[in-house]
Parts: sequence; structure tokens; C-alpha cells
Amino acid sequence: MKKILITGVAGFIGSFLAAELLKENNEILGIDNLNDYYDVNLKLERLNRINANSQFKFIKMDISDKEKVMRLFETHNPDIVINLAAQAGVRYSIDNPDVYIQSNVIGFYNILEACRRYPVEHLLYASSSSVYGNNKKVPFEESDSVDHPVSLYAATKKSNELMASTYNHLYNIPISGLRFFTVYGPMGRPDMAYFKFANMYFNEETIHIYNNGDFEHDLYRDFTYIDDIVKGIVSLISNHPYNQNLVAGHEVYNIGNSNPEKLMVFITSLEKALSKSLNREIKFKKEFEPIKPGDVPATYASTDKLLKKVGFKPETTIQDGLQKFTDWYVEYFNKK
Repeated sequence: MKKILITGVAGFIGSFLAAELLKENNEILGIDNLNDYYDVNLKLERLNRINANSQFKFIKMDISDKEKVMRLFETHNPDIVINLAAQAGVRYSIDNPDVYIQSNVIGFYNILEACRRYPVEHLLYASSSSVYGNNKKVPFEESDSVDHPVSLYAATKKSNELMASTYNHLYNIPISGLRFFTVYGPMGRPDMAYFKFANMYFNEETIHIYNNGDFEHDLYRDFTYIDDIVKGIVSLISNHPYNQNLVAGHEVYNIGNSNPEKLMVFITSLEKALSKSLNREIKFKKEFEPIKPGDVPATYASTDKLLKKVGFKPETTIQDGLQKFTDWYVEYFNKK
């Protein structure tokens, strides 16, 4: 049994990860600032799934508050830290840069400082596939250059990797970074395309597809189901990055499906899943537009490094994953 701190525990990945780790009888300390970037009720619903467990303790706080972070580490002294707290979203960062610096840069610095002052067995943190920018070579590999992010969000995640590398080098903290690739599933983030498309259908709105209507050269995304993501994280927790001389390392891993889907395949699969959930045919109203600033044509992970390390191999098909999402969505929002 380990004492594990999860930041951003009311988030999509954080809540599912906490639920899984609680099954293994770990003691979970979860923190979240419960901001209103999207519906707080969904965050509270996620917390309700795990709050009843006596091994779980929730504290509302913001990782950008250094004094509170230090006090938390001093009081609870976690064995493992999994930093998932961050301001997410590529497009939101274009108009709201301040919150990204506050949460993703200052907040992560505070976590690193706390791990330095109160040593931990392993620090894991969320990076993002967005660090690859407009890299033309696919699949993306961890050894690829990530020096040219195309959004502030991506820049903050790249900065996290640099900061983690420095703290590992200076203070011998074992650290693993996780470059997530488009995570989806039940109780997911409402700002993600699949969730927004479902909302827009029931609001009788037209969905905007940013591929210029070019089906032959469509956008590709490496959609990864939430259960597969959680399995990958859990498998890494006990795999501390030490070399043979017991010097702590900093490793970065792609954590994705490694099986990219065309955006239009994703959309038609979502239509079919909704149709099955509602027992009637569903078709979205569609409008095609140019790619938006900050978007990249393809995100496609090579997961060979993670496979070699822990045997990670995603198992959920896009059809099965979307079916689980739409079944949850229809029930949660009481759709007919």
C-alpha cells in the first residue's frame, strides 16, 4: 500500500486513476481547485464515485499556491505524486494565457519544489501530445524534436518537461512524464470534440469540422480510451526510472493508442454509437472549415518505449469506447 497524491483528482483522468488505485488498497490524497473551465457539477460527479472510499481524502486547493502545497507535503508526506492538475485546451490558451502560466508553469514548479523538500519515490506528471507541434514525421517518437510548439498550452507542457529534467538532474528526483494523446470516454471533458458534438446534436446545432471537407487528406487523431490510459499510468507507478547505478532518471513516454483514426471515421462512429444508445438513427448537421490556428494535421503516437518498459498495449477500439461514452451520456443527461 502506498500513499499517493493525485493533483487534478476531479479531472477526467485523475478521477478514473484514483478509482483504479483505490481498488489496490492505496491511500489516495486528491486535490483539485474545482475551477469553472467547464461544468463543475461533472467534476463533483466524478468525485462522488470515489468519495465514499475511506482510503480517499479530498482537499480543495490550487497548486499555484506554494504555501499550501508545501504545507500539504509536510503534513501528508506522500510516497508517490501524480501531477495531473493543469489548465487544458489548445484553443482556450490563445485567448486566456494567464491561467496557463499560473497553473501549468507556476503550479508545476511548486510541485517540483515540494518533491525536492519532501522527497518522494516517484513523481509522474502530465505532458501532452501537443508538444510535437507541426512535426511532419509520424508516428511521433519521444526522441523527436519538440522545440517548436504551436500553442501556449503546448509551450507550457514543453516547459514542464524541461523543468522536470532540471530538477531530476539537480536533486536526483525520479520523474516520469506522460504525453497523453486525445483521451476520451464516459465522464470526459465537455470541451473535447466528441462531447461537444453530442451536445450540439441535441441542441440542433451544426458541428464544425476543421478539415476543409478534404476526406482524402483528413485530420488524424490518436484517440485513447480512458481505461487504457489509466492502465498505462498504473503500470508505470512502480517502475521508478533508476539506472543500474541507482541514479534517478527523467523519462518521457507517449501514452496513446498508436492506431490513429481519421476524424470523419471518429464522427461516423460517434453517430452510430448514439444511434444505438437511443435506438434510432442519428446524423449530425455538418459544416466544413479550414484547420484552426494551433491545431495540427495528425497526432499519432509511437508507444514502443512504453510497451518495452511496462508492456503497455491499448485494447479498446474506437467503436467500443464511443459506445461506452454515448451510453453514459444518454443516461447522465436523460436524453431521449
